[in-house]
Amino acid sequence: MRYVIIGAGAVGGTIGVLLGEAGRDVTLVARGAHLDAVRERGLTLRRPDGTVTGQLPAVGGPDGPPLPADTVLVLTVKSQDTAAALTGWADAPVEGGGTAGERLPVVLAQNGVANEPAALRLFARVHPVCVWLPATHLEPGVVVANGDPHPGMLHLGRYPTGADDATRAIAADLTAAGFVAPVRDDVMRWKYGKLLANLGNGLQALLGRDVPEHLSQRVRAEGEAALAAAGIAHTTRAEEAAERGDLVSHRPVDGEPRSGGSTWQSLARGAGSAEADHLNGEIVLLGRLHGVPTPVNAAVQAAVRRAVRDRIPAGSFDVRELAKLVG
Repeated sequence: MRYVIIGAGAVGGTIGVLLGEAGRDVTLVARGAHLDAVRERGLTLRRPDGTVTGQLPAVGGPDGPPLPADTVLVLTVKSQDTAAALTGWADAPVEGGGTAGERLPVVLAQNGVANEPAALRLFARVHPVCVWLPATHLEPGVVVANGDPHPGMLHLGRYPTGADDATRAIAADLTAAGFVAPVRDDVMRWKYGKLLANLGNGLQALLGRDVPEHLSQRVRAEGEAALAAAGIAHTTRAEEAAERGDLVSHRPVDGEPRSGGSTWQSLARGAGSAEADHLNGEIVLLGRLHGVPTPVNAAVQAAVRRAVRDRIPAGSFDVRELAKLVG
């Protein structure tokens, strides 16, 4: 199989470089200064056990010759960029006829749960991934991956349920690259559990490491209540901890702990967008549909948008302003 990693940031860069190191055919898709750096110097992956630079082909989009029929598209962009990525790649031609949307599997290694139904509108073969992969991308051409002894745990399946031969082949390649890659028929149940864990991402991005415990508890409690009202199953914290065990732990890289989560990184880079509308916003949506109040998630959602709009640095949002938004 050949892999096209659409979004060579923290998650995509780690997956792409390690697949390449395992001998797989990998092309990275990036943009701007990051694309320029990867083309010029390769993509440097710093890990607790050392540094490797992947000298991989890099492109800015789907413009080019038809894709080989054994290509797997791996979508690792933030959820707010999913629609543009799916639209851009769905009509890419494939060798032998047809389009990527008709013939190729698309693997969604992303936070949130709205990407899968969006992908199924354009792609016939959708493979969700529940991503536990602690990594950071702040500097063009560089990704820092803190997972150890394995870089990450990636549960794979088929959307809406089940698994197939492609799922198992992709999982085998990820395993060869050093990841823990279980195949799960109920992968979306794992993704909803990860959604609950990701509800704190916005709080960390806004307030830094010292998030008041009562806010962390409230975003999670609202999320669990909204999922329960909607009848949506999810994994529990205990189940997730037992699954990970000591397989993926956070370790410092060159003496430095991980800077912050994915939403924190978006604010730190000044990316111009952040994913809270697809994390906390998913709980707000379900709450409104099923009559469950979600004031803290709604406040986080609004505050992250304000931080993006006003270029408030990561970790610098006034907790009193957040309290006002909560009401």
